Amino acid sequence: MVDEQSGPGAPALLPWESPDEVRVVDRTVGRTGGELVLRRAGSHWEVVSNGVFLMDTRDGASEREMVRAALAGVAVGRRDAAVLIGGLGVGFSAREALDDPRVARVRVVELEPRVVEWHSGPLAPVAGRLAEDPRCQIDCADVVDWLAATAETFDAVCLDVDNGPDWTVVEGNGRLYLPEALGHIRRVLRPGGAVAFWSAMPAPGFADLLARRFGRVRTVEVPARRGGPDVVYLAHTAP
Repeated sequence: MVDEQSGPGAPALLPWESPDEVRVVDRTVGRTGGELVLRRAGSHWEVVSNGVFLMDTRDGASEREMVRAALAGVAVGRRDAAVLIGGLGVGFSAREALDDPRVARVRVVELEPRVVEWHSGPLAPVAGRLAEDPRCQIDCADVVDWLAATAETFDAVCLDVDNGPDWTVVEGNGRLYLPEALGHIRRVLRPGGAVAFWSAMPAPGFADLLARRFGRVRTVEVPARRGGPDVVYLAHTAP
């Protein structure tokens, strides 16, 4: 992640751009039928879906904390860890996992083909050129369908596919927070593994459901630039 406008992952301003100017760089119809837009705002990038702001490159603290919390919950002494990231976004989560010395392999599952393409284009420098990292495999699929079909297992699963259980931009994304999907997640987690869910707001009902499936759930709050804190829900499998 790059927070500073002068950082190595931030695109340089063009001569005619002001720091606050917002410019649409790409616009497409997503797989769910809504509009997906990549915007450039000064030296930063923004992703908007169906008119709802999803993410940008200004911060990323909570996405990074989601990954750190999950890896901190993995069994002590685990090396050559495998991490599943649900939702590519601007790449903060995947980069945080790849930068952890315990992690040998990261698989990212992203629904939108255009988001994957952006990481071989304008978003490539933001997260250290994920598409070129041999340790990082990016699959274009619905993460719930992918989880149901995979035979792979992981030490950590980090899921950030929308704004959270109680605020989904796309209605179908709510499947990730239902008992069936939680069953798939539990199946792919290795003993002593951890799962983390990102949310833009508290979701106590989901936390209760997660606790019934996994046992104790830990809540991590990360201050946001505006409004209430972002929330990470963390659960574990027995060693």
